Amino acid sequence: MKTTGLHVGEPAPGVAKTDPIIVADHITRRFGGLTAVDVDHIEIPRGAITALIGPNGAGKTTLFNLLTGFDQPDSGKWTFDGSGISGIPAFKVARKGQVRTFQLTKALALLTVLDNMKLGAKGQRGESLFRALFPFIWRKQEAEIEERALVLLERFKLLEKKDDYAASLSGGQRKLLEMARALMSEPTLVMLDEPMAGVNPALTQSLLDHILGLKEQGMTVLFVEHDMHMVRHIADWVIVMAEGRIVAEGDPHEVMANPAVIDAYLGAHHDEDLGEIESETQSAIKELADDDADEVKH
Repeated sequence: MKTTGLHVGEPAPGVAKTDPIIVADHITRRFGGLTAVDVDHIEIPRGAITALIGPNGAGKTTLFNLLTGFDQPDSGKWTFDGSGISGIPAFKVARKGQVRTFQLTKALALLTVLDNMKLGAKGQRGESLFRALFPFIWRKQEAEIEERALVLLERFKLLEKKDDYAASLSGGQRKLLEMARALMSEPTLVMLDEPMAGVNPALTQSLLDHILGLKEQGMTVLFVEHDMHMVRHIADWVIVMAEGRIVAEGDPHEVMANPAVIDAYLGAHHDEDLGEIESETQSAIKELADDDADEVKH
């Protein structure tokens, strides 16, 4: 992945981006005596795939929740696409074009796959009690929404499941449904919280392809992930968190060899044998280097 043109100056925590879609300052979130997030400055580059990584408890999902309106900060302000959204509830954030998925999928189990998709569309005229009494106002729009839903279900290989209850889907299929439903709102920014968690290996490549497809369609992607192999192959930019703070940013290959990043991950495994972990870390770095060599050959 190329990071040329994404940032201004040397990569470092909080580095300015050429065309940021999110700009946030002085965000903090505390739970009792625990400071889960303490981010001085962060910018997310537009039109790129950005990975947010870090050991368990680093504050990644909490930061996601804050930026998307699912939680409120103790302090801080941020903008999305030039518009201030600090403290705005999640449904209003989504209307502005910023949507997210969850590590644990939120499909409505007792609705069909198609009905789940329809719920993702925004600005539905039939949602008004008054307008609902006059079908001629909303029927045409409903038909358009259903057509868009069917197109997306075919793209995500879920069309044959459209009349099945969401509860009947496998974990991986629910991930696909949640991503497809997010696209029903025609977003500008898609935020994915651990999209590969609990996914059968058979569906992993399909999900990867869909994430890359979002970028090809002009969307910006920000995702949390623990699978470093996935991060290395699809991310244009990587932001690393540890203990609520941003400790590194940059190109995936360079970040993974950054001592601050290695320290962050080693620190998260203090009960394990450090010699064994260091050996595993060096093996992972060597594997990435071998992959790079193979790519050059081909």
